Amino acid sequence: MGTTYQRVLLKLSGEALMGDLTYGIDAGVVDSIAEEIADVVQSGVQIAVVVGGGNIFRGIKGAASGMDRATADYIGMIATVMNAMTLQDALERREVATRVQTAIEMQEVAEPYIRRRAIRHLEKGRVVIFGAGSGNPFFTTDTTAALRAAEINAEVVFKATKVDGIYDSDPKVNPDARRYQSLTYSHVLEKDLRVMDGTAIALCKDNNIPIMVFSLAEPGNIRSALTGDPIGTFVGGSCEVS
Repeated sequence: MGTTYQRVLLKLSGEALMGDLTYGIDAGVVDSIAEEIADVVQSGVQIAVVVGGGNIFRGIKGAASGMDRATADYIGMIATVMNAMTLQDALERREVATRVQTAIEMQEVAEPYIRRRAIRHLEKGRVVIFGAGSGNPFFTTDTTAALRAAEINAEVVFKATKVDGIYDSDPKVNPDARRYQSLTYSHVLEKDLRVMDGTAIALCKDNNIPIMVFSLAEPGNIRSALTGDPIGTFVGGSCEVS
């Protein structure tokens, strides 16, 4: 498989791990993701993963129900570690060397996040899964994905979600919603398209890291994104809105 990128950051939403469940982790979905990541690794691409925790606990929802926001966010960070360990297990059952690094120390189950160590793991062909977000409340895992991508010098952020790209309006509400093929960072921010939070988009813009948004539900989409196939929506600095 010829690939366009050599080092990528894959952002997985917690909700994507639920599959058709209403809560928790769908083992079949995790196995499917692990299978695709294993194929990517075998092709020589270095891949790091940031995983969300919304399938288990979302901090902002906890805050909305009266919980202290910082406390709720820390609980959400712990949920991301559960997802990271689940994905690690699925990868290692496929004999893919994997390391989980967490922004909150959990030395019995994961390494602490150390930038140089993460890069070294990637250079050795290991998948690195970043858990516990950025380690700070009030920041999303989207922002973590942009931050870690910049830190490890990733060439692109792949955001794999339940939606097949960025639309001009909510496709669940508006059947005539139009999907964009490409967008500039500025357009995403100005139109408040909410595919990622504003901080994440601004970080990618400042560091010239393109973003590819695509559906995880379509088998093979991770490989398709790597080879530059026109799937989903591409967000970059010089592309035209289309």
